[in-house]
Amino acid sequence: MSNIADELKNALSSVVSGVGDVASTVQGVARKNVSQLVAGAGDVASGGLQTVGQVVSEGLETISSTGTSLTAGVTGLVRGAVDGAKDAGVSTTEAVGEAASTAVKTASRVGGDLGEVAVSSVEGAIEAAGDIGADSGELAKDAVLGTLKAADEVGSEAGALVRKALLSAAALPHDIIDALLTGKSE
Repeated sequence: MSNIADELKNALSSVVSGVGDVASTVQGVARKNVSQLVAGAGDVASGGLQTVGQVVSEGLETISSTGTSLTAGVTGLVRGAVDGAKDAGVSTTEAVGEAASTAVKTASRVGGDLGEVAVSSVEGAIEAAGDIGADSGELAKDAVLGTLKAADEVGSEAGALVRKALLSAAALPHDIIDALLTGKSE
């Protein structure tokens, strides 16, 4: 798996020197790594989700170590991981939940802002839906559930922070988030 870390470090060094943007660079690296690693794994179902988690985790750790913005990196990682999962035949709804959950857990370990990472994860899911022709509401819902589950596992304070960030983010579908947080569909 050091392949993704090496690729990201090389790709991000060109971004830092002004050659591209973080989200699209990270997206391409994540997509390539997920599809190639799943293809080599054999067991697409369980191997695919594990690969998505590993790519997102190592990707965020690498991004954090380079001093690059975690939020732009998370959007690209989630988007690329879901794109790669689709390419490899992995369930995109399960992949987006795994990617979002792993992003929050990894951000907690590396000292990132959990609220911003949660919002970026959902944004990445919505963008991935556009890439792969999926229902953006469905992928957003799975990303929200993944971020909430992970934040609650980190601790009650983290859970409250993520809930507040998701509800405060102007660019997210609030009807979906409200329904998930309150259990009401209207």
